[in-house]
Amino acid sequence: MFVEEFKRSPGAVWIMKPIGRAQGRGIFLFNKLSQISEWKKDHRWKADQPQAEAYIAQRYVENPYLIGGKKFDLRLYVLVTSFNPLTVWLYNGGFARFSGTRYCTDRAALANPYVHLTNVAIQKKSEDYDKEVGCKWDLQSLKMFLTLKHGARAVDELFYDMQCLITRSLLSVQKSIIHDKHCFELYGYDVLVDADLEPWLLEVNASPSLSAENAADKKLKTQLISDVLDVVDLEGRLEGDEQRVGCFRLIWANGPTDTRAAGGYSTFLGTEKPRAAVVATAAPPSLKPRQATKTMTGSPAAAGGGAARGKGGGTDERAVSDP
Repeated sequence: MFVEEFKRSPGAVWIMKPIGRAQGRGIFLFNKLSQISEWKKDHRWKADQPQAEAYIAQRYVENPYLIGGKKFDLRLYVLVTSFNPLTVWLYNGGFARFSGTRYCTDRAALANPYVHLTNVAIQKKSEDYDKEVGCKWDLQSLKMFLTLKHGARAVDELFYDMQCLITRSLLSVQKSIIHDKHCFELYGYDVLVDADLEPWLLEVNASPSLSAENAADKKLKTQLISDVLDVVDLEGRLEGDEQRVGCFRLIWANGPTDTRAAGGYSTFLGTEKPRAAVVATAAPPSLKPRQATKTMTGSPAAAGGGAARGKGGGTDERAVSDP
């Protein structure tokens, strides 16, 4: 199946990554089937091993939005307190992770992880990495920058599309998740923005890293942990009908929570609380899961992938894994 998909787009770049690893380890890009054949000969993957490591291959987004000539992606935080009924809380903060090397589509640069991978663990090894400057922007700063370049309406629509992307992804797996009313899950969503201001879902991380790289990281994640515990409400202090707790906003409670008819639909993502950005004047797009191009995991020979995008986002580049 993967070979058929590969041949449909000759010359396209694909990305291969192990599902169970973290921090960019084991990821590589390729644009020839011969590269996969050579990779399969490596001793780290044996077809006859019963516990062979699962990989995923997906189309690579080759036209990312660039700032200063460099690629970036976003880390967003989503708290699910129930899958039945689906209850989703979106954190209004997050950050953008930048590569330290200018983006290049030259095929000779495919093997350079400092160009294509934004993982901090990868970028810290680059000669261009500046520990004092780091490689992150907070989400509010990124949104302000984009607004100055493209206007508030376009950027608010982009951030609302990210919110819809998150909801669609959770709806698509809702029936597959074992529900336990005593459990909750904090997810780290990684999203890439392309040159057309379209969001692409890269990966959904279970148990995202809560370690701090610097003072700004510590402030963000300390507040995040505190707000998670407030939403979970082990002390029973909440009334049960709250729409906002700390920096979390309830975006789905067995249906969309923003039901205004004439005033548009809003997102608090990337805004300073308590302001909401109104991004539409009509009903919001359907949040029913779309049928996306198949993405298969397993051995390299069987792994296939594709991307589905549009208003509300798509998927590409990465698999569900730990951060």
